[in-house]
Amino acid sequence: MITKYGYKIIIFTGVLLVLLASASFIWNNVALWIVTALVGVLFIFHFFFFRDPERSIPMQPNQILSPADGKIIKIDTVDEPLYIKGKALRVCIFMSVFNAHINRNPVDGTVEFLEHKSGEFLAAFAENAGDVNEQMRIGVNTSHGKIFFKQIAGLIARRVVCRLEQGETVKAGERFGMIKYSSRVDLFLPLDTTLHVKLHDTVKAGLSIIGEFKA
Repeated sequence: MITKYGYKIIIFTGVLLVLLASASFIWNNVALWIVTALVGVLFIFHFFFFRDPERSIPMQPNQILSPADGKIIKIDTVDEPLYIKGKALRVCIFMSVFNAHINRNPVDGTVEFLEHKSGEFLAAFAENAGDVNEQMRIGVNTSHGKIFFKQIAGLIARRVVCRLEQGETVKAGERFGMIKYSSRVDLFLPLDTTLHVKLHDTVKAGLSIIGEFKA
């Protein structure tokens, strides 16, 4: 399945490909044929990039699901002053261009905090990318307490899509947006969370269990 967030880009590159192919046949120019081939590759790649696989969402008690496909690049303890307003466990997930880029809600709860922050476009794995890059900040209140997460733009990824609304009730594993082209998602969890992942693990959105709230 292809996500609706990719329709415009796929249609645009498809139309561009048709126009370039027509021009190449008319003028039979080598440079035009090269450009046409490159756009053709990009057109095909977008079907791969904007894939939206179905997932069988696990239903374990107290679970915290991964919001993104990717690799765990950092696990540490930090201050989170915006929503949790205290110490939190941070789990950073890096998404490469080869990952599916649909983001899913990590928990059941109510969206209490939404904030878009304009910023820079450093490489997503940079140490301070989570603080200074363009991002969407999301806080969800659950029956086990608050969690906070960020959709963070990167060097190539400059378009964050978030369809959540203030006060909305969400379910773990539901789709809520995507980051177009590679980037990262940071999760901020209660300190007493039992983690089920370690550094360099590969995770899947709505499928991998990042950890569990304290019972």
